[in-house]
Amino acid sequence: MNISKEVKRAQRGKVSSFEKLVTSHQLILYRIARTILSRNEDCADAIQETIVKAFEKLSSLREPQYFKTWIIRILMNECYQIVRKRKNIVPFEDWKETSSLEKGYESIEVEELLSVLPHEQQELIKLYHIEDISIQDLSSIYEVPENTVKTRLRRAREKMREILEQEDEVQWKNGKIK
Repeated sequence: MNISKEVKRAQRGKVSSFEKLVTSHQLILYRIARTILSRNEDCADAIQETIVKAFEKLSSLREPQYFKTWIIRILMNECYQIVRKRKNIVPFEDWKETSSLEKGYESIEVEELLSVLPHEQQELIKLYHIEDISIQDLSSIYEVPENTVKTRLRRAREKMREILEQEDEVQWKNGKIK
């Protein structure tokens, strides 16, 4: 499918072309929403709002070849809006209490490691390494130069490495590593 041609058709009012575009991007939209949001219901809401807004604002897209990054940016804004709304709400089923003893002896898993990073670094690592979004696309999404994205990724990786080294040091001191 030629994205540029489908976007131009959709901009001229052909709804089936817009449907093709959304269908071809539905998996990446879900994966990105899931990266930012933890609940499937929230992901569905964000994607639905994204599709509505994209349909309404399709005429404002000047460069059809950037449809993917444009719709991803809309999705990310919708996800952030949901995060802001739910910031102080913790669903009962998500609430878990772990003792400090358990925390000290558990190994760090990927999600736990990422949770220590600042939100923007978590998101960037997930989008680049897990969702395979290119540096160029991330640059468009975040509206920053490619070198800025590379620098932020490097800093996030360095922070993760520091955390892992600190964890190894603690385990070494506690006699866990032999």
